Amino acid sequence: MKVALFVPCFVNALYPEVGEASYKLLTSLGLDVDYPLEQTCCGQPMGNAGYEKDAEPLAERMEALFAEYDYVVGPSASCVSFVREAYPRLSHHKEGHECLSSRIYEICEFLHDVVKPTSLKARFPHKVSIHNSCHGVRLMGLSAPSEQNIPYYSKLRNLLSLVEGVEVVEPERRDECCGFGGLFSIEESAVSARMGHDKVQRHIATGAEFITGADSSCLMHMQGVIEREKLPIRTKHIVEILTAEE
Repeated sequence: MKVALFVPCFVNALYPEVGEASYKLLTSLGLDVDYPLEQTCCGQPMGNAGYEKDAEPLAERMEALFAEYDYVVGPSASCVSFVREAYPRLSHHKEGHECLSSRIYEICEFLHDVVKPTSLKARFPHKVSIHNSCHGVRLMGLSAPSEQNIPYYSKLRNLLSLVEGVEVVEPERRDECCGFGGLFSIEESAVSARMGHDKVQRHIATGAEFITGADSSCLMHMQGVIEREKLPIRTKHIVEILTAEE
């Protein structure tokens, strides 16, 4: 299979180590992975702000750049879900190729549902609390939404079970929003900050050393709360744990 790594712009700018860990993780499983250097923003900020027309050129660029790949994989549920939801109406994909929306995966979803590894060469002897991001739960299906009367599952927990030494817990109200919400954190900053505080406190109550999840944006928001309030916990993207060698 031909796999391309899509690294969202804010991950590239603020958390390049997450992009590097994503590449390391995929290649460690024997996959042939490309990283097209010309990639840019997927258009989510414009689309979520109500300016979808401004996102169209970026959607067209993404379609052209990733047209030849069987799978496009990215470490961000929010960006991937935007491509899946919006690109069928925003872009005109290359003739003979399916729309990118049908070939793009969040990295944990891709590993769990497509690659299905039975082991990883990773060791992380720490207690970690899973953060279920809103996009990951309700648009990517990374775990079961609490409002649905279905048996609970967590693809993140299943992947973490392959890591030697890790102890995995989840907080009370495990899929409640952390308060980031993109523009919400700017337009309703006081509410956002309070939600972030409450979420971090629930993670701390588990006794975990780290909060982990599949969205750097949520982890960034909670890390800001942690640093501002000098709280005894840290954040780490799940791909960094799945490639850890401690």
